[in-house]
Amino acid sequence: MPTRQNARRSHGWRVTQSDTPSFIVLASKDPKGANLDRVQIVKGWLDASGKSQEKVFDVTWSDERVPNPDGRLPAVGNTVDLKTGQVDNSIGAAQFAAVWSDPMFDATQPAFYYARVLQIPTARHSLLDAIALGQAHAADQPDTIQERAYTSAIWYRPLGIREENNE
Repeated sequence: MPTRQNARRSHGWRVTQSDTPSFIVLASKDPKGANLDRVQIVKGWLDASGKSQEKVFDVTWSDERVPNPDGRLPAVGNTVDLKTGQVDNSIGAAQFAAVWSDPMFDATQPAFYYARVLQIPTARHSLLDAIALGQAHAADQPDTIQERAYTSAIWYRPLGIREENNE
């Protein structure tokens, strides 16, 4: 279990070579909004050549979908009524709760993590404008969008690596 480091200097947790970070993610939909599609963790790091890398992990999702053989999760579906712009919350979930551990964790590699929550598709503002103007669709614009919410990043820095401006 990680232990608290000197709070005045790092505001972080001490992680040993045998620890793998775990994150608790809780997400709830807006009471008047559309349901949620999935929760993801985005991990970023620098590879051995110094090139930035990023990987998206689907942590939990709605509607008993199963990832494809390539690991990608199928789309949740779309319940937007294109004549009214209204969403039918018959798909998705009102809330999610999950614990996720990094399966690629390397204690010697600096990294960052943040959670991302995707909502089921909703009407894009351009569709709502088109409906108000009596048009079937907005020209050259998608009718729906999947809104996203993001957390602040959590940064992991291996022991022994100093910050540039904080000795």
